[in-house]
Amino acid sequence: MAPTSRSTGSRSSRRSPAPAPTGTLVLLVRHGQTPTTGKVLPGRAPGLHLADTGREQAARVAQRIAELPRVDAVYASPLERARETAAPIAAARSTKVRIDRGLLECDFGDWTGAELKQLMKLPEWSTVQRAPSTFTFPGGESFTAMQTRMVGAIDRLRAAHPGGVIVLVSHADPIKAAVAHAMGTHIDLFQRIVIGTCSVSAIAYGTGAPIVLTVNSTGGSLAELRPS
Repeated sequence: MAPTSRSTGSRSSRRSPAPAPTGTLVLLVRHGQTPTTGKVLPGRAPGLHLADTGREQAARVAQRIAELPRVDAVYASPLERARETAAPIAAARSTKVRIDRGLLECDFGDWTGAELKQLMKLPEWSTVQRAPSTFTFPGGESFTAMQTRMVGAIDRLRAAHPGGVIVLVSHADPIKAAVAHAMGTHIDLFQRIVIGTCSVSAIAYGTGAPIVLTVNSTGGSLAELRPS
């Protein structure tokens, strides 16, 4: 009697491998320069628009991002300076800016609109710089709440674009907090990260830990951004 072949049964029991999960490339762009950048803590106060320099910066960062093979969506904080920065980025990709409140500036509460040189004289300023995890702005938001909000927004938006590339136009502190989180750095050290106007910070999100590809990039090509 010939031996029974098991090849048929083996073939029938084989299953096609599950498709490999795909990651999302997130480009975090700080808004362009405004008339009060570096002078005042504008927070969420409405009516602050880009200065001429800021509009030029926005045009340049739009050109840099336009060199990428794809951009699936452009999101922005609701504030005017963020929307005005996002507009040329979206136009260069023939798409529209989508507004997301998760990308908002930190709520500075009673400090909103104050001059930085005056805030630096306050005893609380040392806490803001050295132990931000312990600080909540009077009448406003804490740094930890801001980080949770920003990271949550990134997680939600990247989940909507698996395997894609998205641009998120936000503000300095939320971007610093997001970069710190991706790097596994405690929020108390996030003030050591510099995020200049219209800079690009890129983070690749997949099934494992996030990979920070660049931080505070203000020149050069973005076309080769990928994990090494």
